[in-house]
Amino acid sequence: MKKLVIGMLAHVDAGKTTLSESILYTSGAIRKLGRVDNKDAFLDNNDYERQRGITIFSKQAVFTYKDLDVTLLDTPGHVDFSAEMERTLWVLDYAVLVINGMDGVQGHTETLWGLLKRLKVPVFIFVNKMDQQGTDRHRILEQLKNKLSSGCVDFDRLDYEELAVCNEEALEQVLEEGIVDDKLIGNMISQREVFPVIFGSALRLDGVDRLLDIMNKYCEVSENGDDKQSDMSARVYKISRDDKGERLTHIKVTGGSLKAKQLINGEKINQIRIYSGEKYTSVNEAVCGSICAITGLEGTYAGQALGRENNDNAPVLSPVLNYKINLPAGTDPLMMLPKLKMIEEEEPQLHIEWNESFKEIHVQVMGPVMIEVLQNIIKERFDCDVTFSEGSIVYKETIADKVEGIGHFEPLRHYAEVHLILEPGEAGSGMQYELDCSEDMLAKNWQRLIYTHLCEKTHKGVLTGSALTDVKITVVAGRAHNKHTEGGDFRQATYRAVRNGLMQAESVLLEPFYEFTLILDRQYIGRAMTDFERMGAQFEINDNGDEAVIKGAGPVATVGNYQAEVNAYTRGKGVLRLKMSGYRPCHNTDEVIEQIGYEAERDTRNPADSVFCAHGSGFNVPWYEVKDYAHVDSVLNPVGTNENVVLTPKEAARTVSDEWIGTDEVDRILAQTYFANSRGDNERRKMSKRKASDEMGRYVTASGSGSYNNGQYKASQSKKQTNSISYLLVDGYNIIHAWSELEELSRINMDSARDKLLDIMCNYQGMKKCELIVVFDAYRVSGHHEEYMDYHNIHVVYTKEAETADHYIEKFAHENGKKYNITVATSDGLEQVIIRGAGCLLYSAREFEKEVKAMEEHIRSDYLNRTY
Repeated sequence: MKKLVIGMLAHVDAGKTTLSESILYTSGAIRKLGRVDNKDAFLDNNDYERQRGITIFSKQAVFTYKDLDVTLLDTPGHVDFSAEMERTLWVLDYAVLVINGMDGVQGHTETLWGLLKRLKVPVFIFVNKMDQQGTDRHRILEQLKNKLSSGCVDFDRLDYEELAVCNEEALEQVLEEGIVDDKLIGNMISQREVFPVIFGSALRLDGVDRLLDIMNKYCEVSENGDDKQSDMSARVYKISRDDKGERLTHIKVTGGSLKAKQLINGEKINQIRIYSGEKYTSVNEAVCGSICAITGLEGTYAGQALGRENNDNAPVLSPVLNYKINLPAGTDPLMMLPKLKMIEEEEPQLHIEWNESFKEIHVQVMGPVMIEVLQNIIKERFDCDVTFSEGSIVYKETIADKVEGIGHFEPLRHYAEVHLILEPGEAGSGMQYELDCSEDMLAKNWQRLIYTHLCEKTHKGVLTGSALTDVKITVVAGRAHNKHTEGGDFRQATYRAVRNGLMQAESVLLEPFYEFTLILDRQYIGRAMTDFERMGAQFEINDNGDEAVIKGAGPVATVGNYQAEVNAYTRGKGVLRLKMSGYRPCHNTDEVIEQIGYEAERDTRNPADSVFCAHGSGFNVPWYEVKDYAHVDSVLNPVGTNENVVLTPKEAARTVSDEWIGTDEVDRILAQTYFANSRGDNERRKMSKRKASDEMGRYVTASGSGSYNNGQYKASQSKKQTNSISYLLVDGYNIIHAWSELEELSRINMDSARDKLLDIMCNYQGMKKCELIVVFDAYRVSGHHEEYMDYHNIHVVYTKEAETADHYIEKFAHENGKKYNITVATSDGLEQVIIRGAGCLLYSAREFEKEVKAMEEHIRSDYLNRTY
């Protein structure tokens, strides 16, 4: 049988769910034909869906029909839930686009067609509701050819001459034999040269069997990954949770097969489920072409490519409205934020954001109906009644010229410099990143790390602090230091370089636009023209006598609520159709900038300035002077250098700090950062000091335990002894370069230095009885995956490519700092601040060396005493 994934798509109220029900009934998958208006549809099983009579969440059902083995995906039709629909398109073999026979091609229908074209999904078109009076078969077919594609062909009354126009080989067959063979027709459909059109009425089961017969006759199975023995590949299209709260990762297997208990990215699959409506069947294996939901994976996300799949999917549609979430009195927003993040995980286009300045939670959505759904979800899951402020527009920013951004980060034994070229991209292209830097200047591993840091963050513009888009950023130059550069240094330098470039560039504020079609009586043309001019819209008028059609594009901020006005002055006879048209320059930029009141230079979380070092101490350089202090010449405006020229004070500042940061210095930084503006700050600093001095250098000796689970080290989960378990994390290479004995040995042989450090740590752990983990950087090793091993009585971690030891340690401290006694041994100043901020203890390299030597002396003395 042909194993296929077929999606159902339509503008809202076209009858898509009704057609899905009819297909399932006709194929024998269900025994009772449900109806949306009766609130008993098989696929609309959510209470809110049945209440509103619309599909909100994509659903799946399985059925067989003759030679077809189909997973049917029913997607939302309402424009507010377009993101949910778009993610489903990533895994389709074919799509059925449902057209309302009364309304024809509507605005959202064209949006769907554009997405299907972009993803190259073959399409069958079902024109529904043809049993209603006023439908015109010929008019609909002409509209499909004009608005969608000339390849739309009526397959109810198939004319081979129409097929001949679409393909040269078909033309030859028609000229020679008068027909086109089925295999060629199937190939033309899969190549999107022909789009079969079937007319009928889903409610009356008219045309449903013809649709199924045509799909059975012409659908082809993709040969990609059909071999079960090939390597596994899959694509994630959705994250959800079942009624027990268990996390589900919905995927399509695109190659090989997937088995229960199999490891994916270090996590084990617990269960494979095949859903049909609300019910599911557990299977041990999902073969190529299967749609399934798997449990046990916590790190997956919608659009992710697994296995041999190597390109993640990026969404095209983005939210355009922003709302503030009002929590009930007494509810801590920081306690609610992680819960909302769980919902965002399932619906990524929900963009949950924390406003640090006002301590508020904001959410970005496609439209106001989604707000109602979100309100119900929060109430149902968390028993919390929230309200929302009046919605505002989600703005974006881009640039209009080409600039070079420079970021330099060099405080206290750190060093990194990054040069980026920022230039405008094509409208709708989003953010693009490239590497164009010589390896003679900057090693490839550092370049990949810069690229990672560029991709991991949503960069903010400098006009309103809105997300940056349609910008191409190229890494063109940089510099590292053999001894002092850590991975986190390039993160800081990269962020500052982006910001530095934006401060120099001519920024452009963008706002979302709708394309609109307004159909109304010609007597109202004057009123409509006046309104559109007031809204800042561009339009043209087609006057057909009694009826006028106005087409154009205008800002969402002004056009979005215009339907209410149209209803008022046309007495309900005017029809306004809207479809998203992307982002364009804002029509009232000055007004918006003044209203938002964003000050780029006061945004301490996104600095444009750089940090340089002179005479052993770091100092700040404002963004407009960074180019004068930079250690690498500008790429856009290069200047010659002469070693005989006397250095200016700025050039003399180009030195690398060789100082160590100690525990006292870290506590001082934390105290200034977190307690500077707090009442009772002196007392809190004293308490922090006392706690540090009391606990530094010793561990609770109660034995803890850890385990390797699915290839990943995890801390013990014993509830009784959680707070008594002690962990010591050692930044391996940092300690090697800090201890003179190991540093000297590393110059001869790094492996020997590493082995000696591990032996020292084994002896140390024997006395301390803590869980000791030594972490080594492996980010320079191309293609390296995270590696875990036991070395006698300690644990050793080698990080994956593009992940540094400090990043791994920071992540471990953040996830476990509140549950266990964690101490970190490192002299990475930035890492120390982060570690102490997570509530963990720390040793500087020098302090740790003294502690280890004292412990060795204690062991030696104890041995001598027992011997003699």
